[in-house]
Amino acid sequence: MGKITGFLEFDRKVESYAPVEERVKNYHEFTVPLKDNELKDQGARCMDCGIPFCHSGCPLGNLIPDFNDAVYRGKWDKAAKILHSTNNFPEFTGRLCPAPCEEACVLGINEDPVTIENIEKNIVETAFAKGWVVAEPPATRTDKKVAVVGSGPAGLAAAQQLNRAGHHVTVFERDEKPGGLLRYGIPDFKMEKNIIDRRLKVLEEEGIEFKCGVHVGKDISGEDLKNDFDAVVLSGGATVRRNLPIEGADLKGVVQAMDFLPQNNRRVDGVKTFENEIMATGKDVVVIGGGDTGSDCIGTSIRHGATSVSNFEIMPMSTVERPEGQPWPFWPMRLKTSTSHKEGAERFFSISTKKFLGDKDGNLTGLVTSEVEWIKTPGQRPQLKEVPGTEKEWKCELALLALGFTGSEMTIAEQLGIEADDRTNIKASEADYKTNVPGIFAAGDQRRGQSLIVWAISEGRQAAYHVDTYLMGESALPLKGEGDLPRV
Repeated sequence: MGKITGFLEFDRKVESYAPVEERVKNYHEFTVPLKDNELKDQGARCMDCGIPFCHSGCPLGNLIPDFNDAVYRGKWDKAAKILHSTNNFPEFTGRLCPAPCEEACVLGINEDPVTIENIEKNIVETAFAKGWVVAEPPATRTDKKVAVVGSGPAGLAAAQQLNRAGHHVTVFERDEKPGGLLRYGIPDFKMEKNIIDRRLKVLEEEGIEFKCGVHVGKDISGEDLKNDFDAVVLSGGATVRRNLPIEGADLKGVVQAMDFLPQNNRRVDGVKTFENEIMATGKDVVVIGGGDTGSDCIGTSIRHGATSVSNFEIMPMSTVERPEGQPWPFWPMRLKTSTSHKEGAERFFSISTKKFLGDKDGNLTGLVTSEVEWIKTPGQRPQLKEVPGTEKEWKCELALLALGFTGSEMTIAEQLGIEADDRTNIKASEADYKTNVPGIFAAGDQRRGQSLIVWAISEGRQAAYHVDTYLMGESALPLKGEGDLPRV
């Protein structure tokens, strides 16, 4: 695959970024694409490794060496067909996936891995630019109707696959536009929303119906949905936010990240007024939580014009190199420094917020922290211990809680008697994605818990296969890693 000696001849090269002082003035994407000859060289770095361990890192089973080789040989149309055969939305994963495939790349054992994610992004962008991504409605229709609840990546993938099988698919979304957290969680500077809209146009032309502003479980009962459709796929997100139950948590200015980010995305989309506007402008901001959501809060706060942005992480700082106990090809917990971190945030590790401080009017004015350490005992979970004498008071007018999620909303599950697991996710096995209620399936974050976009797409595809089998007795839809090459 690629050029046999390519990994010896060419160094890893990824997209560069617009200067910080320019990009923070707006919400546009700010990557600077590589030239075609540079992308060809990157494709050439894909080794003839014999066993492509990148496959083990990709939940979708993408045919990575195959599309790398096609890029190296300048066969972009072939690369697009290969990529789309396993991934419905490479324009999403090519921008937002943390690339577990690259951590599993054989070249990555002792060299910089192949730039798989960036190649993927450029393949799909070339396909859209050349007009190769077009609607392909099914040649024939069945008489089966399927409801998909939730229009995030899992729901969209399930919907497209089931539509390809010829079923009549309706997607229900409680927000005003489809996309789920892709639209209302991911800032535009990471993915502009026209990227979602152009794909939705294709899905609609293929025959998928979208009903937005419909909250299933409230506007439509679970029982009505079950009666009106032959099968239902529950693919909502993990939306129950984790709180920080400490003194002062109810002060004005202590805000959940997933209140802050969706509001700003709507603002960028043209919404002018909000009942409770949340702005970081002129404020000392503290983002509590060191993951991707915290990073998104940092970049957004900086674009608001925050006076300062600090990022607190309760875990110790990871190493840049692969940790000793996390060998290749497993996913390593490395230190991740995002583009938002580089825009002006100060990061603090092994720090715990003890209480929020406020004025007489109930407004947040500061917070108190202490340093912590993690005590490791063989055979036991690490124990968190506060370091005595390390209390510190910080000035803060806006604290953004980016602490992850504890599960999904279960209204429809409760209405239909669907069982949940001990993590408050819908209980459904990867063997068939079926719940305990016949005809009801679950996929994505609502089934597996908070996870990655690439996992959501994979789960949506797999669930669609099992829904189709349930409806028709068998399915021609592909399973993980099975190509469906005629489709673009």
